[in-house]
Amino acid sequence: MSALSIVASSNTLPAVSDLTDEAIDYGRAALSANTMRAYRTDWSAFQDWCAARGRTSLPASPASVANFASSLANAGKRVSTIGRSLAAIRFFHRGAGMDNPTEDAGVGAILKGIRRTVGVAPRQKAPATADVIHQILAHVARDTLQGRRDRALLLLGFAGAFRRSELVGIEFADLTFNDKGVDVFLGRSKTDQEGKGQSVAILNGKALAAADRLREWLDAAGITEGPIFRPISRGGNVMPDGLTAQSVALIVKKYADAAGLDVASLSGHSLRAGFITSAADNRASISRIMEVSRHRDPRSVETYVRRADRYNDHAGDGFL
Repeated sequence: MSALSIVASSNTLPAVSDLTDEAIDYGRAALSANTMRAYRTDWSAFQDWCAARGRTSLPASPASVANFASSLANAGKRVSTIGRSLAAIRFFHRGAGMDNPTEDAGVGAILKGIRRTVGVAPRQKAPATADVIHQILAHVARDTLQGRRDRALLLLGFAGAFRRSELVGIEFADLTFNDKGVDVFLGRSKTDQEGKGQSVAILNGKALAAADRLREWLDAAGITEGPIFRPISRGGNVMPDGLTAQSVALIVKKYADAAGLDVASLSGHSLRAGFITSAADNRASISRIMEVSRHRDPRSVETYVRRADRYNDHAGDGFL
């Protein structure tokens, strides 16, 4: 059986030959689809690297893993990317019931050296705060089908602090409109991998009216079931399938460019970061922000709060 069909993430799991197809499917579900895709991509890259150098990828030697990690660092890859690649190597070795080469002390030492040399500071995208959203919306057409879709997508993504995958995964049945806005039910998310479900309250408000813009798009597109955000053909037809997560980033960048903003610093995540930053700047409490953002760890939100507060009560206020 190919290592790619192995889903074990622990050495304590039964031998692969003893697992039924159903058990393998459940094991695969232990990781999110995005994680599995990333692992397969990273594992394939490691296999190619080993093949080009006449090395064995499964089982791999600690020296091969260490040299591979060094090559990624030399290629300018981030520490987080290198760490994920090693996690993929660990995943497939454990799944095959083989010794994990990433646990070797030499590999650990080289990875520590990479962290010290490259640094681990994340390259954060700029938040699309409320002011940025207003600038972007000024360049979104109001009377076209695509304009209505993009306006609704940008506003819902911002008002709900949604991740890209969450935003494009919303279906019509997940929406419950009310006189204050709309409730969006998320059947599964990054912080809810077991699918317990979370409901996000989208306040319509007075300035942006995200719920109203969403209803306008749904009515114009005639969407009454399935994905709420969909591609539009050149002939102006709304397609049945949903947009991809990458489409969110492209839409953000398209209008950011039209508004004369720094396109490189903005992404699909900027909508989520923008809401959190704007809420922090508006003195919303961390607990209230987390109700919308669905963060589990307050420390994740505190990063945005500190960024928003860095000029408030500044130590130099009064003499600079």
